[in-house]
Amino acid sequence: MTDSKQASAFKEQSPLRAKISSLLSNQSVVLLITLVVLGTFFQWGSDGIFLQTGLLGTVLDEWGSYILLAVGQLFVVITGGIDLSVGSTVSLSSVVAGWFVVQQLKVGPEVTGADALPYVLLIAGICLVVGLLVGLLNAFLINKLKIVPFIATLATMGASNGIAVMISVGMPLQGPNDWELGAPWNIGGIELPISTMVFCAMFITTIVGLFLHKSRFGLYTYSLGSNAFATRGAGISVEKHITKVYMLSGGLAGLAGAYSYVRLGAGSNTSGMGMELYAIAAVVIGGASLMGGVGRIVGIALGTLVLFVVQSGLLTMTVVQVSPDLKQVIVAILIAAAVAVQTLQNKNGRK
Repeated sequence: MTDSKQASAFKEQSPLRAKISSLLSNQSVVLLITLVVLGTFFQWGSDGIFLQTGLLGTVLDEWGSYILLAVGQLFVVITGGIDLSVGSTVSLSSVVAGWFVVQQLKVGPEVTGADALPYVLLIAGICLVVGLLVGLLNAFLINKLKIVPFIATLATMGASNGIAVMISVGMPLQGPNDWELGAPWNIGGIELPISTMVFCAMFITTIVGLFLHKSRFGLYTYSLGSNAFATRGAGISVEKHITKVYMLSGGLAGLAGAYSYVRLGAGSNTSGMGMELYAIAAVVIGGASLMGGVGRIVGIALGTLVLFVVQSGLLTMTVVQVSPDLKQVIVAILIAAAVAVQTLQNKNGRK
């Protein structure tokens, strides 16, 4: 009798357990829970400073530039590739745009506000074109010269950094800027932790996310990463699709260069330094597999946010003092932890 009651109780609990297990296997849910836990912990550890509007605005401001890189990187990673050139593309695009406006059009930092908006839009267009060209070069090296993506994008990374230094002569190119684009929104006297630039980054991320999950292009991207041979057998031009994916990644990196220009008020050869590491980290933390075929935009957006919540939270801690120089170490640890979790999940899935 006791055994039958225990068996009945287990049957009643099993659907709940299955539901909890299903939720915890969803990367986006896990990341949301992680963000809540981190926010609570850092709010306590910073004596109530962390969740203030100003600091949250800083976190979202950082998130805005990196999410564009992470989204482009996601497309590349889903195909089974990698793009190490995104950080240098940020630098190169902002420098080229700054050089054109400052050196060729002779427009300096004295032009601000609404008068600078047309120039800012021009800079965004130039940055986008530069990014697309870098992506096209990456695709050429991969498709025509048959260089593996890691080496091909490593080469363009070095070349882009070098060209950016030569154009800027190692100095920021200060030009016109509309600083209001990066200012927090104020609605009804209430300051919100979001600016026009952050909103634009959110909008672009949403559009590209719909493009990935709801279009034929996205379907081909997943197919290529899952089985390139079958994709080719289905009549899909693999080389043409790889070209589009790397141009998309480069274009988004170019827009991140424009974002960087607005934040700094100048094109700088150091503005994208190390950003490729963060882009890869966001993709991995967001649940994408470096083996290809897996990844979702929501996970990447949350993964990028986790990165900057952790970094900003640690720096605001009053209980324990954390050096700003540990940023790269923190990112490396998060990457290793995310890959380890993926490996364990895959092993459990095969059992």
